[in-house]
Amino acid sequence: MADVLLDAGVLTRCRRRVHLENDPAYADVELAPPNPAAEQRIADAAEHRLDVIERLRTAQPDGWVSVPLTAQPRERVEATAAALAAGAPYVSGALLPADTEGGRRGGAEVLVRTEHGYLPVIVVRHRITDPGAGAMTTALTDLDPAAAREDAERKVRSHPRDQLRLAHLRELLRAAGYAEPDAARGGVIGLDADVVVWHDLDAPTFPGDRSAMAEYAGRFADRHAIAVAAATGAQPLAQPSRIVECKQCPWWPVCEPALLDARDVSLVVRGDDAVNLRERGVATVDALAALDPAGEPPVPLTGTTFEHAVALARAWRGGVSVVRKVPEVVVPRGDVEVDVDMESFADHGAYLWGALLSGADIGLPHGYHSFATWEPVPTDDEARSFAEFWSWFGEVRARAARRGLTFRAYCYNALAENRWLLGSATRFAGKPGVPEVGEVQAFVDSDEWVDLFQSVSDTFLSTAGKGLKVVARQAGHDWDDPDASGEASMRWYREAVGMDGSAPALRQRERLLRYNEDDVRATHALRVWMSGPAMADVPYIGDL
Repeated sequence: MADVLLDAGVLTRCRRRVHLENDPAYADVELAPPNPAAEQRIADAAEHRLDVIERLRTAQPDGWVSVPLTAQPRERVEATAAALAAGAPYVSGALLPADTEGGRRGGAEVLVRTEHGYLPVIVVRHRITDPGAGAMTTALTDLDPAAAREDAERKVRSHPRDQLRLAHLRELLRAAGYAEPDAARGGVIGLDADVVVWHDLDAPTFPGDRSAMAEYAGRFADRHAIAVAAATGAQPLAQPSRIVECKQCPWWPVCEPALLDARDVSLVVRGDDAVNLRERGVATVDALAALDPAGEPPVPLTGTTFEHAVALARAWRGGVSVVRKVPEVVVPRGDVEVDVDMESFADHGAYLWGALLSGADIGLPHGYHSFATWEPVPTDDEARSFAEFWSWFGEVRARAARRGLTFRAYCYNALAENRWLLGSATRFAGKPGVPEVGEVQAFVDSDEWVDLFQSVSDTFLSTAGKGLKVVARQAGHDWDDPDASGEASMRWYREAVGMDGSAPALRQRERLLRYNEDDVRATHALRVWMSGPAMADVPYIGDL
């Protein structure tokens, strides 16, 4: 049997997936087709890495050895080993020699030589800092960790997988004989590509005051043991268990039938709760449903209460998808109501604010209103579209107040809308029509702003999840576009603004507007359903 070699991706991957990827019995199994949005993210990340490396090489043209990314893996390893042996100051595109004893393989965007060895710098396509203070940074073009200083404007944004990958690369360098002997550290360049954030991998940055190196050691040992057992046909060390990542996993067509056949408890209780219940003999939905919800739980639960876990099991067993947690459903309503939904492109910006005006007549047209920029974000034109939205929104509120009418605005999961409401006010402060942050904060904190996701969470248990597209369909609402999803909207947006250099696709702009309108109509339909007589037909938890 060939050596079992794992890359850093296994560290944050489902344990069962690690088994399946290394079990020869599953080599020819048909997997779910690639997700186009995921493939686009991979391509965008690759382009981002190339762009950053080019900027680094241009700023510091001397001392670089570039390993061709298009070369065969063996050739890349040989070129990397030769560059390290020659003491190259910087090596890009590095693919390190495999650590056959430790079971590791992997590469780094950049390896940087220090006085005592090499350390890794990785390039990622997500934001790695937030406003604040405390991150250890250097300028983007300064790859000397000794020059890192505490940043007064940035704090580290938590991305455990970045630190775990750095730890993996550090161990590969150690096995090859090139790691710094007395310091485990590495750098990360993020989406903004404005600084290098330097991580001390021995610092207590993980729960329980564990360091990244300690967390890495435990996780990698676990994943490697799983992979070896799978490759050798030994007793599997990881069984199927439903988690959040399942819906995006290519192996879901393999795991789902097995879970359904077993009526596995993870179909209604997720994560560690399912693992702990199985260990106490509650391995199936039926076993959980048979327990007394008023009795002592077999294990402490973290994702839900014991009463709700039993209720979900009983609902699933009975083919019921939604159950009421409360005898009477109450949703805050207003005389004048606006449903709000924002569309953003990753972390780049909010390009569309959509709103549905309904309720009492205040002299403004009822129905859907959109405020968009079709310049690729980030762009200053976001300030215009946001200001137009806020001006219209403020006029609705003002007219309702002048007429003595109550006002409510609704969204689904306010975290996203709040982020871009406050972020836009901050980014574009002082531009025409852009409100002050305090004004936006006062609205966000007021009773006029209603998060329907919170209302749904307080009101219902759902065996299929509580996403808008799940719950709104219970209310009889559907989307005009059969492909409607947040992932799909990312692809549509790229075409709508001509992000790849092609002419902007007007049909995709229209598609995005219809999708956004369907989203605000979904929250409206959901609210009306929750406020109406249909609630009497939704089973109450106490009656299960």
